[in-house]
Amino acid sequence: MTYYGAKELAASFRTVRGNTIKVAEDIPEDKYGFSPAPGTRTVAQTLVHIAVSPRLAYQMHGVEKLTSLEGFDFMKHFGALLAELEKPRTKAQILTLLREEGDKWAGWVETLSEDFLDDVLTMPQGAHPPSRTRFDMLLSAKEHEMHHRGQLMLVERILGITPHLTRDMQARMAAATAQQKQ
Repeated sequence: MTYYGAKELAASFRTVRGNTIKVAEDIPEDKYGFSPAPGTRTVAQTLVHIAVSPRLAYQMHGVEKLTSLEGFDFMKHFGALLAELEKPRTKAQILTLLREEGDKWAGWVETLSEDFLDDVLTMPQGAHPPSRTRFDMLLSAKEHEMHHRGQLMLVERILGITPHLTRDMQARMAAATAQQKQ
């Protein structure tokens, strides 16, 4: 029996993307050009990176349906994704990109069969581990987004913004404390 399949993966991705969108909404547009350190992405570039990164996994699993990543032209696809970071976009356009790309990704993931998710792909020579399931690789898209969202939450703190997840927890704690005093 599988407890976590395509529908659960899509639902959890939607939750993660929803939280990323809330972070993007909380950061003022005039701070979208902020970079926390030399050589790092700006807020806007990080959000676009988050939005378009699942395209690579979709290419490998949805379009080409690879069974081995040996010989896959990563640089060709990375180049296309990197070009997206340089396109000038407003905050509204980035939010739309996050929503649309997230909906596309989650909509596709929830259609996948358990057999498809169980497929094992051979990694390029020298990679560790030498093979991975499609499920593991697709789960990585969510993990990748959470990694970058964590970076953006630190940027929020640098900018003097309390992240929404912290605000929500503080509100729950305040309500619980008030209820105990009754």
